[in-house]
Amino acid sequence: MNGYSGFRRVTIMTLALLGSSLPAASLQAGETGISVSASSTVTYNPDTAEFTTTVESTDKDAAKAAAKVATLWSSLQQALRKVGISSADASSTSYTVSPEWEWNSANGKREFKGYKARHVVRVVVRDLGKLGGAIDAVVGAGSGTVDGLSYSSSRFESLRTQALENAVKSAKHDAEVMARAAGGRLGQPLELQYGQPQSDYPVMRFAMAEGFKAAPAPTDVEPGEQKLTVSVSSRWQFVSGSGK
Repeated sequence: MNGYSGFRRVTIMTLALLGSSLPAASLQAGETGISVSASSTVTYNPDTAEFTTTVESTDKDAAKAAAKVATLWSSLQQALRKVGISSADASSTSYTVSPEWEWNSANGKREFKGYKARHVVRVVVRDLGKLGGAIDAVVGAGSGTVDGLSYSSSRFESLRTQALENAVKSAKHDAEVMARAAGGRLGQPLELQYGQPQSDYPVMRFAMAEGFKAAPAPTDVEPGEQKLTVSVSSRWQFVSGSGK
């Protein structure tokens, strides 16, 4: 279900200019301006999820560590294909092979442990009915983590536009009410500022211990309703008197 709610902060101010020059958007001397801030929240049900997963291995030989991770990565990709996740939606975000050291407190020196190869994959699930299966697939393929599970909507732009329109309408409405109550009318907008939209959704992290095996029952993940909030601030010309 979609809906919106708004919050407004309103002020009225009079500017008295003492011979100083101001930018073109500023009020003229003696004029009164109305400033209004408003926000609008749109609720929606997400249709897309994404998370990152990592396969890694350590060996005394760097090439062997890399080869082990290559095998794990291949198994991971095959498992994701089986649950309907395309290769384009299982892309690599980072790959490293680096030495690992451990501090030996007995001799006060760093000791070489081996090389760690690490491959991080970003998984996008465009059908939330496949999300639990995708998580089970990466766990079954030997991944040690599922990080940063988050949700979004393929309709984000239209939702953002709706919230922005609602916020501007709320700001203008309150400015008009204030202008009439003050015995005048609302003039042209002098300034409109738009804040970046803020999404309200949980970001979850799953961590699997070494040797963890997927449960017989499939993983069930419920995203729930999400929120997108847009804020605006505005300044409007106030015209004294009720005449046009």
